[in-house]
Amino acid sequence: MAMEAYSSQSSDTVHTDVLTQARIACYKARDAFYACLEKESNKKPTEIASVGLLYPVECKKNREAYVKQCRPTWVKHFDRQHCAKKRVQRLLDDNESRRGPLSLPQPYTFKPPCSS
Repeated sequence: MAMEAYSSQSSDTVHTDVLTQARIACYKARDAFYACLEKESNKKPTEIASVGLLYPVECKKNREAYVKQCRPTWVKHFDRQHCAKKRVQRLLDDNESRRGPLSLPQPYTFKPPCSS
């Protein structure tokens, strides 16, 4: 009997307008947080986010809104994307010694000691 009451309450309709509005709100909160990161990039990052992302305390309110508006898996995904983009940008934009492909060490050939 309880199962019948539960099944009659749930509907199979998907409210796409609600999903779209939630996604747009998430994107706006994400963009505001990353804009704050760019604006406050000269400040020392003291707060810890997911996947090792550090951010300054001035962006804490934006981060809270971002985490509140977005699903945790989305937050983790966007943070990873941001970190990867920054890593590539740092390699491309930094001084001459770090541009281009990484120089790999020469292969080492093992030579056994001479035996007499």
